[in-house]
Amino acid sequence: MAEEILLIAGVVIAVLMIFRMYVRGARCKSTAKLHGKTVIVTGSNTGIGRATAVDLARRGARVILACRNQIHGGAAVAIVQRESGSKNVVFMQLDLASLKSVRSFAETFLKTERRLDILINNAGVYMQGTTEDGLGLMFGVNHLGHFLLTNLLLDRLKECAPSRIVTVSSYLHDYGNLDFDTLRTHKEFGVGESVVSVFQIYSHSKLCNVLFTHELAKRLQGTNVTCYSLHPGAINSDLTRNMNKMSRRLLKPIAALFFKDVEAGAQTTLHCAVQEGIESLSGRYFSDCAVQKVKTKAQDDAVAKKLWEVSETLCGLS
Repeated sequence: MAEEILLIAGVVIAVLMIFRMYVRGARCKSTAKLHGKTVIVTGSNTGIGRATAVDLARRGARVILACRNQIHGGAAVAIVQRESGSKNVVFMQLDLASLKSVRSFAETFLKTERRLDILINNAGVYMQGTTEDGLGLMFGVNHLGHFLLTNLLLDRLKECAPSRIVTVSSYLHDYGNLDFDTLRTHKEFGVGESVVSVFQIYSHSKLCNVLFTHELAKRLQGTNVTCYSLHPGAINSDLTRNMNKMSRRLLKPIAALFFKDVEAGAQTTLHCAVQEGIESLSGRYFSDCAVQKVKTKAQDDAVAKKLWEVSETLCGLS
């Protein structure tokens, strides 16, 4: 009996190990070095953003950790420097829930840094709330703040071309829909505080990421600046920190078994940032380090153009 139990336990462990290897997904295969290059990673004080920053710093890049909280950002600098072995890592304050902060960050960056080779729009929130500008928090942080940041830094990216813009989306964009009447009325693409409502509003913001990248690629044609959106995988990270306590408790054991860790979750971001030979795929959506097909609504030219124009108006760029 004891031998049978041990055998069963061994088989279960082996299956779990194989499953975990599958869950970890594909890895970025590029060995590209980034000495002399400068990278911005938003939301890089924790999670896949910090894991991304560590890898890029290891490759020799100067890495700017663009984060909201100065204390957490400073602590992240120390961690990234230690884990990467590079001292060329700095913190710059950026609150994507404030268009004023985004403009201040861009102004400071452009005055103090000569180059920008890779911009990684990584930061995201999963919670209801309101930005400093009166917009829905998920729309404001996940899309609009990054939209403004990208546009303010575009000229520098063009000057340093070939360069790249990488925006972290999610497969949940499949569940998103953009109702511009709702946005006009409520300053967000959805309303409600229920679990389902929050899920839907987050999904809408992730669809914005994919459509933004789709339209951006068109506007960047001929500049040698390319852009990509991506699904990092189901990640066991801090994104769920704003869920209610019951949801976090229910998710914790599932996340431990079925979700990627942050290092594995950073791989598709890294692929889009450094992989050679993907320039012709600008504007496309990636998952597991490979380009993926998306539904018609995620490549709708008219909706993408309207989102861009509405975003310009909300940011004061038009």
